[in-house]
Amino acid sequence: MKRLNPPPRLLMGPGPINCYPRVLSAMSTQLIGQYDPVMTGYMNEVMGLYRQVFKTDNKATLLIDGTSRAGIEAVLVSCIEPGDKVLVPVFGRFGHLLQEIAERAGAEVHTIEVPWGEVFSPEQVEDAIKRVRPKVLAMVQGDTSTTMLQPLEHLGEICRRYDVLFYSDATASIGGNPFETDLWQLDAVSVGLQKCLGGPSGSAPITLSERYVELVRQRHHVEAGIRSEHHKSGSASRIRSNYFDIPMILDYWGEERLNHHTEATSMLYCARECAINLIEEGQENCIARHTLHGNAMAQGAMGLNLQLFGDQQHKMTNVVGVYIPENVDGEQIRSQLLQDFNIEIGTSFGPLHGKIWRLGTMGYNARKDAVLHTLQSLETVLRRAGHKMSPGEGIDNALEVYQSA
Repeated sequence: MKRLNPPPRLLMGPGPINCYPRVLSAMSTQLIGQYDPVMTGYMNEVMGLYRQVFKTDNKATLLIDGTSRAGIEAVLVSCIEPGDKVLVPVFGRFGHLLQEIAERAGAEVHTIEVPWGEVFSPEQVEDAIKRVRPKVLAMVQGDTSTTMLQPLEHLGEICRRYDVLFYSDATASIGGNPFETDLWQLDAVSVGLQKCLGGPSGSAPITLSERYVELVRQRHHVEAGIRSEHHKSGSASRIRSNYFDIPMILDYWGEERLNHHTEATSMLYCARECAINLIEEGQENCIARHTLHGNAMAQGAMGLNLQLFGDQQHKMTNVVGVYIPENVDGEQIRSQLLQDFNIEIGTSFGPLHGKIWRLGTMGYNARKDAVLHTLQSLETVLRRAGHKMSPGEGIDNALEVYQSA
């Protein structure tokens, strides 16, 4: 077998993206034992770092070993008992994912929907809460399938008023868009590393409020093989997943270090470096950087005679959606970009499949040269496919954004 030698792709789609070099370096660091005091020290450091990332004082801030979907599943399966009502506002593919995971956990799921490319008002969500009276409101903040960013800042107060747990997946948005766990009164948040945080998929940071932890502790269970006399079982039903049992995972990350799984050491190193990178840059600076390069990409795309998709007042900073011109083969354009220029851009899912492209500017790839190289290459491929545009206008538009910044 040949040694691994993947091509030098520039990943300018909706994620995953190219990792920060320091993150790649951290992942190659040698392993140590899971109960080595150095290792548990790193675990404690990660908890503190992600409190800063999430902007929270939550003690229960840690990693779920798995992709961002593992974080979603852990949060939902641990708090949902069969028959619980869950409200999921759906404005893209990943709202449907929250719906499916909640249904698999036995919930009675109620959804409200808006057309893809729009978001919900607080009044729409509150009306649904009053009608459904759910135990949990589960909502995506940034949905890359539509490039939309759902405002969350008014929903926490609504949830507290109606005694509803408020959970959000912020995988696609955190780091490049404002996110305030405590200020917005969220009870649970899960994310992944492969978007604005600039790492690979494979670790899911989560943060949980005391309110959430108190609820799931009622389902506490300790495996027979490690149970001692002082361990007490909760009064509520046992969580259906062993791997995603948050009370058991909290025991592992807590002072007792009660064994649950073997922590994915390389991914912990990686997640640690992603958080340090964000904090050293400064979260406001990082959001500003994503905003700048996202605006340059959007203006450049319009200069290529491409129409932007969706409500631009509510788009993420880090992904631009554009309609595929009717006179070109969208998949052929993507293939030529990949094969001739080593650049990957995305299409979308469901009702938008084959109708829009998604151009990502996030993490390590939220930088000027990556934006300009993508626009110039896309112009070349589109021009050769017969798409009408003013040559050079895409690059000029982007450069004007940079010069005015």
